Amino acid sequence: MNVQAKKPGPPLWLLFELTYRCPLHCAFCYNPTNFSGIGPELDTDDWLRVLREARALGAVQLGLSGGEPLARDDLEIIVAEAHRLGFYVNLITSGVGLNETRIAALKAAGLDHIQLSFQDSSQQMNDFLSSTRTFDLKSKVAALIKKYDYPMVLNVVLHRLNIDHVAEILQMADKLDAEYVELANTQYYGWAWHNRAQLMPSRAQVERAEAVTKRFRERNGRPMRIYFVVPDYFERRPKPCMNGLGSVFLTVTPDGMALPCQAARMLPGLEFPNVRDMSMENIWFDSAAFNHYRGDDWMKEPCRSCPEKSRDFGGCRCQAYLLTGDAANADPVCDLSPHHHLVTEAVALADGPRPIESAPVVEKPLVFRSPANSVRLFS
Repeated sequence: MNVQAKKPGPPLWLLFELTYRCPLHCAFCYNPTNFSGIGPELDTDDWLRVLREARALGAVQLGLSGGEPLARDDLEIIVAEAHRLGFYVNLITSGVGLNETRIAALKAAGLDHIQLSFQDSSQQMNDFLSSTRTFDLKSKVAALIKKYDYPMVLNVVLHRLNIDHVAEILQMADKLDAEYVELANTQYYGWAWHNRAQLMPSRAQVERAEAVTKRFRERNGRPMRIYFVVPDYFERRPKPCMNGLGSVFLTVTPDGMALPCQAARMLPGLEFPNVRDMSMENIWFDSAAFNHYRGDDWMKEPCRSCPEKSRDFGGCRCQAYLLTGDAANADPVCDLSPHHHLVTEAVALADGPRPIESAPVVEKPLVFRSPANSVRLFS
């Protein structure tokens, strides 16, 4: 039975990408590579209206991200209104711009949660990977988070250049008195897709990092929840991306485009609605773009007849599009996909000799996220 006719529940989780402006230049950023050509940001009144409309639909969890959300001068206003409406509000930040004045104001406004990112455990590597001098600042922000009685939630995106430092990263987290640590292996969209060959770890690196994480969990003397997110490419089955597009998640981009996942802007053939032109109710229930991947009418084989489709929903549409050119194909991460070889070949390349060991191999340099690179390479 096709479940397309079933009316979806509310968008329980709302993500506001308040801005694409960011002081960091991470080569694994999931923001669109052509972000510099994307239109003007929503103003404060628009964000507040969207908040009210989403809450009326039943949204309960709000993430505030970017870019760097602290680049918005109205962040405290948005947090205060979200708190008044009853959202649980999570700030996802690099820490740049979070001084004592602002964290006190955010606390007073009702901010519930702060997730702080580091790029590595050492100043040298952290600052190289972000192409900034921010390690010392992040350490100070971590102390402020604890001072203002927030749980210390640490996020580190893992890839080939830092995955061998997991032990040191966990030691840093322990020193910072972190309650939660997310070791999130890079997912290959946006800038990370462009830099995939440089960022993808070998299978041996992933296995070592998992083993180190397991030993740390067993030996650590205090409670610390550690989440190790394996790269999709090293799995046999795809993740249930967003629990199915248009199921529980809705993101609003800086220019007001409403998307069923952060990366969906790339999907061809879909005209995503804008909150400037449509209400959140019409976007969620009536827009063709949000209804397109609901149910299973869109599925091709082997997904259409697969008994696992109600668990993984065919996997990630953006990954299917990037790897195969057709967003309706089975996610190639799945070993039942006829395109699975595209994933195994990428993993084999990551497992193979690197330029330092094999002179004939030529490796491209990392392209760091920046407005200049966005204009020069992707616009």
